[in-house]
Amino acid sequence: MTDASFHSLVAHPNTPSRVVRRIAASAELAGPDVLRFRYVLEADLQQVRVPPPAADAARADNLWAHTCFEAFVSFALSPRYLELNFSTSGQWAAYGFESHRQHMAAVDLRAPPRLTLRRSDERLDLQAEVAFSGALLSLGTAPDGVPGRLRIALSTVVEDREGRLSYWALCHPPGRPDFHHTESFALTLELPATP
Repeated sequence: MTDASFHSLVAHPNTPSRVVRRIAASAELAGPDVLRFRYVLEADLQQVRVPPPAADAARADNLWAHTCFEAFVSFALSPRYLELNFSTSGQWAAYGFESHRQHMAAVDLRAPPRLTLRRSDERLDLQAEVAFSGALLSLGTAPDGVPGRLRIALSTVVEDREGRLSYWALCHPPGRPDFHHTESFALTLELPATP
């Protein structure tokens, strides 16, 4: 993987994994109304619990309790943020928060994320495309009234065959794993100017 848009995720020091070799992720604008997230997991997949395709690839809660890919999005300078969960099952979830883990509420994205999964013996490649306008509505208005920049956190939960979870992110704050922490929002994405 040599694409410069990919960023390596690191395991939380308290949750190392013997089966994962590498996880990389990216976030980009993919058109006038699409946020695209991509995750590549390289591992001994025989030792990873990978959720199988669901009969109903719809919204579902608690996806993070198993192998799951996640993104967190906020406007720069705003405490409000959006949590997105994407499963290899095709299921997904979206939640809005007023501040760090406060006042969680399900978010209506208007259209479900479009998930694409490619798998080989040692690699999972999941791409999620999210309607930009529907996602940003949950964040309200940017603090300065001009939504010019997004802060993004990319993370992954990996469950092994024994049920152990490892937590992967761009960076980890001190203490327990916490993808919601402001220090985890390590990427910025410039939004296109609106006429």
